[in-house]
Amino acid sequence: MKLTGERPIEGKTPDSLLALHAAGYREVRDRIGAGRFLDLGCGLGDGTASFAAEDRVLVGVDYDPATAAEARRLHRDVGLATVCGDGARLPLRTGAFDYVCSSHLIEHFVNPEPHVAAVARTLADDGMAFFLTPNAPADFENPYHVHLFGPDDLREMLERHFGSVEVIGLDATPLVKADFEKRRALATKLLKLDPWGLRHKLPRSWFVALHAAGRRIAYRFLDKEQGQGNSGITADEFFTTDRIDDTTLVLLGVAAKPIRS
Repeated sequence: MKLTGERPIEGKTPDSLLALHAAGYREVRDRIGAGRFLDLGCGLGDGTASFAAEDRVLVGVDYDPATAAEARRLHRDVGLATVCGDGARLPLRTGAFDYVCSSHLIEHFVNPEPHVAAVARTLADDGMAFFLTPNAPADFENPYHVHLFGPDDLREMLERHFGSVEVIGLDATPLVKADFEKRRALATKLLKLDPWGLRHKLPRSWFVALHAAGRRIAYRFLDKEQGQGNSGITADEFFTTDRIDDTTLVLLGVAAKPIRS
């Protein structure tokens, strides 16, 4: 799978970003039990496979056919089944899953409403859904993130499709915050090469390609310090909080009682 900087890939993505995704999955795992688990935007399935248990059925969905197939191949040992599909038009039966996880996916939809509706449709009446997404004020320029949420925005959207909604924060220690800030500072320096904002006037595909190239360069530059386990950052540096402010890294929406239109 090609490194764009958006999908987490072991050995290529900075430690803190891998740890952030792992911590999000940990918080979901801590809140579920036995049953059918659906992971949307599963990528290579490393996070999905972490939910493996004798009393759990795992299904992953990814929009890219090759990635979905590779995830299934890599995790045959835990019986991961994968489907290639659009997260806004899930090719899955209504009410089929006890738990549905949308990890860092909702921000990729220009209009996230159909995605949330699709999650509600596939969730069992007594099931639980989880939405992990960057906290808008803490995010940095990213052409892949086309719809960012604050906590109130996320809660309002989820409440249109679920009868029970809680939104909490996923935050990190100063060590992680400093690590994120180093990448932000490097990105800011790179953006100074475009003082007139010409990147925003390019065709979107060109802007995305430039952004991916810039991330690859930045990740190589910082790899010895921030990647390959060299930073010492793990999921243990992340924690949930009810006190969400502009520096809180990620939002976690926990939703139940699906409302199907």
